[in-house]
Amino acid sequence: MDFFKEEQNDSWERLRAECGGCMRCELGKTRHNLVFGVGNEQADVMFIGEGPGEQEDLKGEPFVGPAGKLLDTMLELIDLDRTQVYIANIVKCRPPRNRDPLPDEQAACVGWLDRQIALVDPKIIVFLGRIAAMAFIKSDFRITREHGQWFDVQGRKAMAIYHPSALLRDPSKRPETFVDLKTLQREIKNLYA
Repeated sequence: MDFFKEEQNDSWERLRAECGGCMRCELGKTRHNLVFGVGNEQADVMFIGEGPGEQEDLKGEPFVGPAGKLLDTMLELIDLDRTQVYIANIVKCRPPRNRDPLPDEQAACVGWLDRQIALVDPKIIVFLGRIAAMAFIKSDFRITREHGQWFDVQGRKAMAIYHPSALLRDPSKRPETFVDLKTLQREIKNLYA
């Protein structure tokens, strides 16, 4: 995949309009709402998950259900909030029963995300969970071993942390995630040093 290639004369308005009419895969046929992205469109830090869940599909905004509330708490722990970051997903429509997005669904949708990344132009990308990390960092990414480590993704600093929904299912991973968040916080501070 040719990540982060901004289309010539691209704009948020153009991207939203084009993405809003997307029916490149089966997910578009069952969505209630397209879940585009939210936050600061010029953020230095971008968070990328795998795909919307039920609450996100109903509201049309990423990370608004229980996992979203936990993500907000995680941001607060490192002195951030949604107005300071940009949040998106690989796929913009909810997979049935919140299953992982299939490779063909990701391939059909990743171009939209590439354009979002190019428009935001973040200095740091945080992938939420193994699916997002496997799509961008490396195909054999192991979240249990490689979370919190820094990688170069097309010249940008990138790391993956546990997805908030995984932390809801397994709270024992929260201390590791706190350490990862503090690592992220230090890197963000370095941007302005």
